[in-house]
Amino acid sequence: MFKRILIANRGEIACRVIRACHELGIEAIAVYSEADKGSRHVAMADRAICIGAGTNTESYLNLPNVLMACEITGAEAVHPGFGYFSERPSFAAALESMGITFIGPSIAAIEAMGDKAKAKEAAIKAECPVVPGSTGAVPTDQDALKWAEKIGYPVLLKAVAGGGGRGIRRVDSADELVHQFKTAQAEAQASFGNGDMLVEKCVVEPRHVEIQILADEHGKVLHIGERECSVQNLRHQKIVEEAPCAILTQELREKMGSAAVRVASEVGYTNAGTVEFLLDSSGDFYFLEMNTRIQVEHPVTEQVSGLDLVQWQIRIASGEPLPFSQEHIQLRGHAIEARITAQDPDKDFAPCTGKITRWDAPGFRGVRLDTHAYAGFEVSPYYDPMIAKLIVTAEDRATAVRRLQVALDEFNVEGIQTNIPFLRRMVRHPDYIKGEVSTAFVGRFLQEAPTSA
Repeated sequence: MFKRILIANRGEIACRVIRACHELGIEAIAVYSEADKGSRHVAMADRAICIGAGTNTESYLNLPNVLMACEITGAEAVHPGFGYFSERPSFAAALESMGITFIGPSIAAIEAMGDKAKAKEAAIKAECPVVPGSTGAVPTDQDALKWAEKIGYPVLLKAVAGGGGRGIRRVDSADELVHQFKTAQAEAQASFGNGDMLVEKCVVEPRHVEIQILADEHGKVLHIGERECSVQNLRHQKIVEEAPCAILTQELREKMGSAAVRVASEVGYTNAGTVEFLLDSSGDFYFLEMNTRIQVEHPVTEQVSGLDLVQWQIRIASGEPLPFSQEHIQLRGHAIEARITAQDPDKDFAPCTGKITRWDAPGFRGVRLDTHAYAGFEVSPYYDPMIAKLIVTAEDRATAVRRLQVALDEFNVEGIQTNIPFLRRMVRHPDYIKGEVSTAFVGRFLQEAPTSA
């Protein structure tokens, strides 16, 4: 087991990894920007190194500075969290050259699944259903037009790299395709340094269901059930996630889980990862992508499985075998996560900054809060607006929904705008309460009621 791990990230995920390290008896080293010197993860760590000024490019994405922090502190391993360097093979390669373990999959697996075109090819080889569309990157808008004509509208234009909803556009007719192709391509190039695009059939109003994978370095690959991630904003960014999915039968769960295991095995995957699917109204599912890192929404899987996924990331990276088999994994109860963000719903969810003057977080049975914020914390303009994850767990979904409603009612934050009032209304919508959601749910909800109502 490692003695010293550096966390190459910030915010709540850095706090989460630090806690996992401490529970394993491992020294945890934090890195931070000048803007983050008051963040909770800095105080929690055994040692903290400033790696630059406030912007991401000057600090958390400053590769030489992060590597220097590893060398100065004698870190044996690095946990990348999510975002930043978590899915960059160049970072894993740099660590490898220094004799430092990257807590994640192999460089080859990151490269294979980080490119959506290559990932789709791997899924096809693994006999996993895929969405009809181009099998590789589409060079030009004219080629995209030909593919769209072949598979039929609506289609989805998708960047082969990156995530977070960037570089994705729905196109309903040939008239708008060229413009949308160029717009998505430019966004992808600016965000990921790669403007290559895929064209796929748009599955109308699907559910977004993902399977959690754990794979050790001794050949064992397991799935830890599914998460429902259909409640997304108009930019395809997730808002509320839950486990298990309200409509999945055990038979469908086993089919999707087996497909995810085959995809992971196809690329020799190790450590924690997530295979994402679209599920249509007829029960057919299609491979979407694989995220080669821990997910923001991993806590709901932890709550229903009883497994600490971050600790298992560390254990697997240190060479430990998984001591359990697929039949030993039992899901119990229901868990829901709501992302708490510093955003103003009345202004198209624009990010908000400033000092938090009041932070009254709920704390009662069945409630978990993953956060780096507190009263007096300064929310910076430089980073993602997520400031907390509110997770509730109960014996069944109906009870979990009511518990989430109560917890949101008790969550009071002042000094900045947050999405809490929006979430309070949304989780009381009849369709959400009944579990009748799709990726189109939030769009319909926004049309039904003004954000400040």
